[in-house]
Amino acid sequence: MSEQRDRFEMPQNFEIPANMKAMAEAGFDQARKAFENFMNAAHKTATTIEGQGAAAQANAKELSNKAIGFAETNIRSSLDYAEKLLKAKDMSEVLKLHSEHVQSQMRTLAEQASEMGQAVARAAMDATKPKS
Repeated sequence: MSEQRDRFEMPQNFEIPANMKAMAEAGFDQARKAFENFMNAAHKTATTIEGQGAAAQANAKELSNKAIGFAETNIRSSLDYAEKLLKAKDMSEVLKLHSEHVQSQMRTLAEQASEMGQAVARAAMDATKPKS
């Protein structure tokens, strides 16, 4: 009788190549930094516009809606990625999926950071406008 191996079971001597590991870590570090910058900007904006009246409340609502939308987009993307990983046939497909996901997320995070930055700038401009 031949033993059947789980298709996800890795050979005991398998090691991820150092350059692949470094690439994955660099992508992860970039994503984490982009997320931290995004969150710092969101927290600074929330602090800045607290108690600023109707215009500030509208800006705060816009920023909150954007943050929620971005979170939903990013979570959906992660779930889609996880689903694709579950269907991967071999390690090369896993690596391809990972590379595609990291590249896509980096683009998405850059776009989200830019959009949030523009909204923060608008909120700051509104906060500094003279009250009539």
